[in-house]
Amino acid sequence: MTDELLDFNGQVALITGGSRGLGRQMALALAARGANVIVASRKIDPCVEVAREIEALGQEALPYACHVGDWDQIDALVGAAYERFGKLDILINNAGMSPLYENLSDVSSELFDKVIAVNLKGPFRLMAVVGERMVEAGGGSIINVSSIASQQPTPHAEPYGAAKAGLNALTRSFAFSLGPSVRVNCIVAGPFLTDISNAWDMDVFNQTAQVDYAVGRGGEPEEIVGAALYLASRTSSFTTGTVMRVDGGGR
Repeated sequence: MTDELLDFNGQVALITGGSRGLGRQMALALAARGANVIVASRKIDPCVEVAREIEALGQEALPYACHVGDWDQIDALVGAAYERFGKLDILINNAGMSPLYENLSDVSSELFDKVIAVNLKGPFRLMAVVGERMVEAGGGSIINVSSIASQQPTPHAEPYGAAKAGLNALTRSFAFSLGPSVRVNCIVAGPFLTDISNAWDMDVFNQTAQVDYAVGRGGEPEEIVGAALYLASRTSSFTTGTVMRVDGGGR
């Protein structure tokens, strides 16, 4: 039996970073519950693959290549989404990047700007242009995907943590700017075992997870779905401006 509160039939969702990891899981979960989905990411081929999975579920999908750090590309993405579907009910700002570096002095101006652009500048523009249209249409839900690095800064992720902290702040600000009809919330994601975990020393991680996280492990990508569905649906009609940790009970 489908819970009416989690019924997305007739709704349209735009998900950045939707071609893999957490984004892919959220895209498929929404499609499985009736939503049509725009899958946006920097490279088109992975977007096409996820779009096919969505269409196999009986829903419409639009794969779209977009660098979310480029405002011109963002505006083109939004234009294509509205041209295809005529509306957006859900926006999930999931795209992110956290490049590795040996020393703080190795962080170039170009690298710093790129991290800020993808993690903060792009979501700002998307919330601004989509949010205003949602207000005109009478409502919508915006979900930002942040990181535990925004609340517990760690070495080797300084620009990333700063950008995500800014995203947390924008979440609260946009909730007031676009409210009451449009809700804006944020998922602060902990250590999910997505592609990024391929660069981790898993022996070390598994040892520290036993101490640092109440569940004693990293998260599986599909474990983001519950929080995303809650925030996207009318189940969370009284929830906005919230920064919600989904991190396995991290210290």
